[in-house]
Amino acid sequence: MQAPDDFDPIPGQPEQLEPGVRRLLAPNPSAMTYRGTNTYLVGTSQIAVIDPGPDIPAHLEAILAALQPGQVISHIIVTHSHLDHSPLAAALSARCGAPTYGFGDASAGRSPIMQDLVSAGMRSGGEGIDMGFTPDITLADGQCLNAPDWQLEVIHTPGHLGNHIALALNDACFTADHVMGWASSLVSPPDGDLTDFMTSCTRLRDRDWRVFYPGHGGEITDPQARLDWLISHRQNREAEILAHLQRAPATPAELARAMYSDTPEALLPAAERNVLAHLVDLTSRAKVRPQDELTEGALFHWLG
Repeated sequence: MQAPDDFDPIPGQPEQLEPGVRRLLAPNPSAMTYRGTNTYLVGTSQIAVIDPGPDIPAHLEAILAALQPGQVISHIIVTHSHLDHSPLAAALSARCGAPTYGFGDASAGRSPIMQDLVSAGMRSGGEGIDMGFTPDITLADGQCLNAPDWQLEVIHTPGHLGNHIALALNDACFTADHVMGWASSLVSPPDGDLTDFMTSCTRLRDRDWRVFYPGHGGEITDPQARLDWLISHRQNREAEILAHLQRAPATPAELARAMYSDTPEALLPAAERNVLAHLVDLTSRAKVRPQDELTEGALFHWLG
């Protein structure tokens, strides 16, 4: 696996990753996006653009400039509707005429327990949601998109977001924000669901992959090992939460401060949402319970 510090491409300059696959980095680095969002160009004649990225005019021009003689954009595919992945889709579609594809709008694929939390008034936290995104063509799990020299299989991978998809290109997989090499994925209720996230990890783990191309950071050349690490990482976090709650009830904020003691203050809200995701999952499995209603500020008790 490529070390994070080795991944530092120049934004706007396409990189050939393998025949028919190029990567174009958007100029939106941050603590949540690492060097920026990876836009992928798949194909040699009809081009699928995977995750056009944030609404940055320079990145739109870079995508169009990356087209080689005889190439046209035929598909614009959005893996999920976070603000660093989907907003440029509409502008790109207007320029090139290709339709946009996705699993649905920001509420698509949301689990029943997360829908209950939304109905109870819980607001999104962490990464910004592109509430205006609606694909021209709605994709279904298992559906295949085809062009003369490529086929992409849609794999619904909810967890980071309910409408999150991965895309299989033979034994390569565009994993977007579900599996990344530089960090673990943020799972932030009520948009992210840890129960779904773990199920999606297992589903990907059951297939034989050669390489993962993530939404941020460099390619992952040992996909099975990375999935094993993600699953183990979450299981260890769960054990840590349960150990704290065995000693005393606590809120998500109190648990996050105890567990992420080396995390910069600015990133603690994201850590708190990750802890909340575990607590929602543990509540659904009757391992813990909130003292009153299930909210982000609830006091949680261990059930043994």
